[in-house]
Amino acid sequence: MSKNTSEKIKFVTSAARPLTGELRVPGDKSMSHRSVMFSSIADGTSHVTGFLQGADAMATLNSFRAMGVEIEGPVNGELTVHGVGVDGLKQPQIDIDLGNSGTSIRLLSGLLAGQSFPVAMVGDASLSRRPMGRVADPLRLMNADIETAEAGRPPLKLKGGAQLKAIDYPTPMASAQVKSCVLLAGLYADGVTRVKEPAITRDHTERMLSAFGVEIGKDDQGWISIEGGQRLSACDIDVPADISSAAFFMVAASIVPGSELLLQHVGINPTRTGIIDILQLMGGDITLENQREIGGEPVADIRVKAAQLKGIHIPEHLVPLAIDEFPVLFVAAACAEGETILTGAEELRVKESDRIQVMADGLQILGVDAQPTADGMVVRGAGLSGTVSGGAFGGGRVMSDHDHRIAMSFSVAGLRSTAPIEIDGCEIVATSFPNFVELACKAGFGLQAVEENE
Repeated sequence: MSKNTSEKIKFVTSAARPLTGELRVPGDKSMSHRSVMFSSIADGTSHVTGFLQGADAMATLNSFRAMGVEIEGPVNGELTVHGVGVDGLKQPQIDIDLGNSGTSIRLLSGLLAGQSFPVAMVGDASLSRRPMGRVADPLRLMNADIETAEAGRPPLKLKGGAQLKAIDYPTPMASAQVKSCVLLAGLYADGVTRVKEPAITRDHTERMLSAFGVEIGKDDQGWISIEGGQRLSACDIDVPADISSAAFFMVAASIVPGSELLLQHVGINPTRTGIIDILQLMGGDITLENQREIGGEPVADIRVKAAQLKGIHIPEHLVPLAIDEFPVLFVAAACAEGETILTGAEELRVKESDRIQVMADGLQILGVDAQPTADGMVVRGAGLSGTVSGGAFGGGRVMSDHDHRIAMSFSVAGLRSTAPIEIDGCEIVATSFPNFVELACKAGFGLQAVEENE
């Protein structure tokens, strides 16, 4: 198993108290990636605040440094990026290593497809298992010369020097990464490139490109369009707190009696709020306060109080809007009264891990009735009383499968467990949430990070 740090870390849970206080989780990962990408190819100097200093976003940052972009920082989440323009990137001297970051490799595939130089992109063992044909296929239609490894996996190699042509591309799956890849390639193509998805996905690319002065079209048939040859003008980006990171605390406060948390300055982009909608459908007590707009993105403080959750059949239209939050939603389902059914989420099987199978395996080890299906899961919850002493989970040892969201989700399960849970492979949490243990303990978790010997 590949790892992003030189040490192996496991999490060990212990007794918790009701969760209280105010927290600000780290900056939005999706927006942090894009803030570096777009400011690097903009004309002029951009300033970024709230940047997530996790391994994934840093992989994006370092890739642009390798291509000749001068970037100052990050210091306390602040960056200054001296953009080189859409045609100013230089050939990197070595392969670009994107670690664990699927967002980086897929978006960069589109952005780099129209460059004049060749480039190769590699990743860790987890990233090297993830499907890249979904971006290689439309890029080939646009005349890009792109190679993948066997079965369409990384490494990705772009020959460079191709004159891209515009296409109309209905994506076969709802994926913001695929949509963004095609739109970014469209910047370098002759003509107008259009993309249409089978369901709505996060729209950070469209919003942020617009902030940099790029015209993005959208018609009433759902086609999103971009005309090639446009230039980006430098701007300042304030990255709000990541709702995907806030999700762990939203579920935690919901399932621990007596809890009340205020999560500050969280991005509530409507293409990302499936976690709120689903928890509210389950009976969650969640309210939005101090709603405002910053840099074209809606932001709010989120207040969460403990509530007795109830099992539901999760509406399929909400699945793409909560695709990254399902590991912790499975934990919520285990604490709910009755049966929770997820369908239409086959995308979970090709994330950093097979999140359906890995979560089902871990939940079963902890005594939960969780049955995986081809495109989702059926979880029969313990309700408020649970099995023993108010617990919804027993103790045990579970595997993260080197997946940051699974590691943090089982940490949340520890809040309602009757015995300690040991979670292996937690060094990967640094990719998206470097100070997770510190913030969790501040809120009231019983959680310890333990270095493991090889």
